[in-house]
Amino acid sequence: MTIRLYNTRTRSKEEFTPIDPDNVRMYVCGPTVYDRAHLGNARPVLVFDVLYRLLRHVHGETAVTYARNLTDVDDKINARAAEAGRTIRDITEETTGWFHEDMDALGALRPDHEPRATEWIGQMRAMIERLELAGHAYAAEGHVLFSVSSYEGYGSLSGRSLDDMIAGARVDPAPYKRDPMDFVLWKPSTEDEPGWDGPTIRGEALARGRPGWHIECSAMAVELLGESFDIHGGGIDLMFPHHENECAQSLCAHPTGDFAKVWMHNEMLQVEGRKMSKSLGNFFTVRDLLDQGVPGEVIRLVMLGTHYRKPMDWTEERRGEAEATLRRWYGHLAQHGYNAAMIRTLRAEGLWQPDEAFLGTLSNDLNTPGALARLHVLAQARTPKALAPMAHALEMLGLVPDWDRLEETARPAAQEDWVDAAVTKLLADRSAARAARDFAAADAIRDRLTAAGVQVSDVGGSASWQPGPGFDPAKLKDPS
Repeated sequence: MTIRLYNTRTRSKEEFTPIDPDNVRMYVCGPTVYDRAHLGNARPVLVFDVLYRLLRHVHGETAVTYARNLTDVDDKINARAAEAGRTIRDITEETTGWFHEDMDALGALRPDHEPRATEWIGQMRAMIERLELAGHAYAAEGHVLFSVSSYEGYGSLSGRSLDDMIAGARVDPAPYKRDPMDFVLWKPSTEDEPGWDGPTIRGEALARGRPGWHIECSAMAVELLGESFDIHGGGIDLMFPHHENECAQSLCAHPTGDFAKVWMHNEMLQVEGRKMSKSLGNFFTVRDLLDQGVPGEVIRLVMLGTHYRKPMDWTEERRGEAEATLRRWYGHLAQHGYNAAMIRTLRAEGLWQPDEAFLGTLSNDLNTPGALARLHVLAQARTPKALAPMAHALEMLGLVPDWDRLEETARPAAQEDWVDAAVTKLLADRSAARAARDFAAADAIRDRLTAAGVQVSDVGGSASWQPGPGFDPAKLKDPS
């Protein structure tokens, strides 16, 4: 199976050829653990979780190494700890636990490595010292800064001009900088800020301080995955300056390596067509949704309904459609006896195989909307064995929380029971009208279903349905 991925570095879609097929390596920028993860934070987690699952399927579960960092030293964390009167470690332990709980609820697999920045300070110091010795960094007023002018390739990842980069970075024209674009690798700490022994520059150890943001990922990625690895991912908001700086310092510290071969960036999230913002009153966390009773798999399905390189718009309409769709799919599988035991049987019989069209679509730059469209087709199967590709696809997309709870998760809320009954009755009435050759009555029922946003599939003389765009159950009610 050929995987094709859009490489930000080359601005083109390329056939993915791993450096070592037996050790495919991926690094993704993780969260700064100072508070609950908001909905936008979940998008890169889910995008690269799907890629992780695809890589494991194609290359083997033991042949893929996935690292995602936790930034646990940051000014926001310092401020939160001071405000709460708690230790920084106490804050980051709590918020890391929240992050794990929320991402687990979305069906995201844990990465193979989840390095905490505070546990890799030694490696960061070593990389800073290496950069200074190579002429790419300098010390000034207790800081160590990367000299952007020392690296000719700076700007190649983001494709920005110098003027654009200066404007985009909101650079700090600090007096100790040789150039406004130079960025901090190490900075001094006050007594009430976290700090560690500084790097040694020209034989002199700097005073107590802490690393800059960008050096964290470079040091941890190289230590865990090597000087050259396959994929580096993150949100489009990180491409500049974070990823640009990461790329520059890594290539300068290890000039014989390539750092990341493929760079991937997911687009941002909106809510009801607008940027998510506290000032707009449309800001909410993953936990907010979960506590409101929105299942994690519903959040996941909404996210996967938009291609990762396009802005994703969270709307209540999409949430409702996703919930109804999953209930239909789960109910269909449950009716055909699907549970964990059946999955084991299908595996034993060699029937637990992917649908080639589904896999081919997903392998084309993580085309999750296309893969979901194929899943709708697979869901039309009417026997347990014929449904195996559909069930396999659901699992591959991380959309099955528990095979033994399908029937329970498929069961609609009490106020929605009448919807399924109403559609079922209308389909039966339409079938009876057709059999009686009363096509006017059959067409009237079809129009009523269409007006309600019900999508009907007729396969092998049997009709099934699912909510479509603009689904409005109120229009199912008898107008008389």
